[in-house]
Amino acid sequence: MIRLSLLALASALALGTAPAWAQTPAAPAATAASNERWTWDLTRLFANDAAWDAERQAFAAEIPKIAALRGTLGRDAAALRQALDAQSAANQRLSRLWVYASTQNSTQTRLPRNQERSRLMSSLWAQYSAAVAWMEPEIQSLGAARIDGFLRAEPGLKKHEVRLRNALRMARHTLSPDTEAALAAMSSVINSPTTTRSLLINADASWPTITVDGKPQRLNDIGYVNLRQHPDRAVRKEVFDRFWKAYQQYENTTGSLLAARVEAGNVSARLRQHPTAIAATLAPLEIPEQVVRTLVAQAHEGLPTLHRYFKLRQRLMKLPDLHYYDIYPAVVQGTRKYTIEDSIALTLESVAPLGNEYVQGLRAAMAERSMHVYPGEGKQSGAYQTSVYGLTPFVFLNHQDDFNSLSTFTHEWGHGMHSVFAQRTQPYETAGYSLYVAEIAAITNEVLLAEHLLQRTTDPKERLFLLDQVMEGIRGTFFRQTMFAEFELAAHDAQQRGEALSGRKFTEIYCNLLRKYHGADAGVMTIDPQYCQEWAYIPHFFRPFYVYVYATSMAASAQLGAELAAGKPGAQERYLNVLRAGGAVPPYKLLKDAGVDLASPAPYRALMDRMNRVLDEMERLMPAQ
Repeated sequence: MIRLSLLALASALALGTAPAWAQTPAAPAATAASNERWTWDLTRLFANDAAWDAERQAFAAEIPKIAALRGTLGRDAAALRQALDAQSAANQRLSRLWVYASTQNSTQTRLPRNQERSRLMSSLWAQYSAAVAWMEPEIQSLGAARIDGFLRAEPGLKKHEVRLRNALRMARHTLSPDTEAALAAMSSVINSPTTTRSLLINADASWPTITVDGKPQRLNDIGYVNLRQHPDRAVRKEVFDRFWKAYQQYENTTGSLLAARVEAGNVSARLRQHPTAIAATLAPLEIPEQVVRTLVAQAHEGLPTLHRYFKLRQRLMKLPDLHYYDIYPAVVQGTRKYTIEDSIALTLESVAPLGNEYVQGLRAAMAERSMHVYPGEGKQSGAYQTSVYGLTPFVFLNHQDDFNSLSTFTHEWGHGMHSVFAQRTQPYETAGYSLYVAEIAAITNEVLLAEHLLQRTTDPKERLFLLDQVMEGIRGTFFRQTMFAEFELAAHDAQQRGEALSGRKFTEIYCNLLRKYHGADAGVMTIDPQYCQEWAYIPHFFRPFYVYVYATSMAASAQLGAELAAGKPGAQERYLNVLRAGGAVPPYKLLKDAGVDLASPAPYRALMDRMNRVLDEMERLMPAQ
C-alpha cells in the first residue's frame, strides 16, 4: 500500500506477512537481513537525528512568516504567487521531516525516541496547519474573476491553478479563516483515537502465546497473520479462538475510540455542509458518491461467485464444512521460495508490458538503498511506499521469501513507480496523486505478475496454486475491502441517525456483514460469533472512507492489466498517462478518460467474469492434483 505524507492525512494498511511455519529454516533475519543493502538509507533525507531535529526547529521558527502573509493574496498576481510558492516550499520541507520520522518509527516502534519524534511531527503539523488555514478562505474570497485575471497576468501561477480551482469549487464547504485555524490546531487531538488505538494494539496490549509445531508463538497481530494460514485446521481454530478472545477484552476501549472517530467525521461533514461523511470525503476529489454506492451494489451482485469460490475451496481442502478460520490457507501449498533477488528479477520481467521506460526506471530505483526488506524485533508489520518529491521512493517490507512476499514486493513498487512517473512529469504542486488512483498502479503490477507466472508454468499443481492466489487477491481486495467500506457506511449512518455507538454495537454491525458476505445463512460458511471482533483489528477504520479504493482499484486494474498483458493497441500509453498525471486531473475523470468508469457496473461485472473464468480452470485442474 501507499503511505502518503502527513499532509495527505493518510495512513498505511497493514498487509499480511508470510506464515511462520512456512519460513525457511535459515531465517532471513539471521543472514540477509543484516546486509546493509536491504536497509534503506535515510541520509538522503537527513544526515542524522540531530540534523532532523535542527530542521524541525528551524521549520517551526519559519511558520510565523507564512502566517504573516495573511491578507496579501488579493494585492496582485505576484503577491498570490509569492504566498503559494512559500507554502509549497514549506510543504516539501514538512514532508521530508515527516517521512524521516515515520520511517524511523516503522522500523523500531518500541524506541521511545521514535514515538516522541512522531508525536513531535503531529504537533508540528497541527501548528503549521493552523498557521495556513486562512489561505483557502482568502483564495475563495477573491472570486473566480480575479483568480482568472491573476492566472493570465502571472505565468508562475500556472502550477498552482489546480489548487486555486479546487479552492473555488469547495468554497461553500469552507468555514471562516478563524474557524479553519481552530480546527487545524485541534487536528492532532481529533486524530488521537487513531494514535491511541495503534499504541494500545502495537505497544501496550497483552497477547497470548500458543505452541505450534513444538515452538511457542506470540499471538499478536503479526503472529495471527502468520498462523491463520497454517495447514492444520486445529491450529487455525485455536489461533482464531485465542486471538479474537484477546481482542474481545479491549472491545469497550476500541469501541469508544472508534465511536469518537466516527462522530468526528460526521460532525466535520455537518460543519462543512455535506450531507454525509462519505460525501465530505469524496467532494475534494470530485468523485461521485455513486462510485461507492455502485461498488457495494455490484459486490452484492457478485456474492454468488464469491460463494462458488468458497465451496470450491472446501472441496479442494477436503473439509466436511467451512468455517471462517478456513479462508486463509492455500488450497495448494506453493513449493517455491522467492528470495529478495527473485522478487526483483520476477517483478522486472513481469512489468515488461509497461515498456522500457518503466522497466529501466524501476531497475534504477531498486538499485539504490531504497528498501527496508526484512522483519525485525519491534518492526511494524505490513508494507508501504512513501516518498519525498525529487527523491527515489522508500519501500517498507517484511519479506519472508514466499509468494506473498513476492506479490507484496511487486505491489509496493507499483506505488513507487507511480511516484517516479508523476514526479518526473509534474511539478511538486500537481505530482501528488489521490488514493483513488494510487492502488491501481500497485494492483496492476500484481495482475501482470500473475499473468507472467501463469505463462511460465504448465504444471497443474503450480497453476492451481497461482490461480488460487488470483482468487485470493480478488476475495481479499475486492470483496473484503467492500465489506469494510460497507461497515464504515453503516457505522457513520447509525451515528448520524442518533444511535449510540459502542464496541458491542460495532461487533453487531460487523457480524451481520461477515455473515452476508460469507454466505452464513445459505450454509456456505459458519461465522462463529466470537470472530466478529475483527472490526477492532482493522486499523484503517480509524481513518474512515479509505478502503473502498482497494476494491475499485481491483476492478480497474483487472481491466487495465488484461489490456496491457494482451498488448492491446494504445493500452500502454493510456496506462502510463494515468501515472504521469499525478494530481493534475481529477481522478474519476482521469480513469474515465483511460476507459474505466467506476460509477458504472461494467468494470465490476468484467471482474466477476474474470473470477468465473479462473474458477472454471481451477475446477478443470482439480482431478490433476
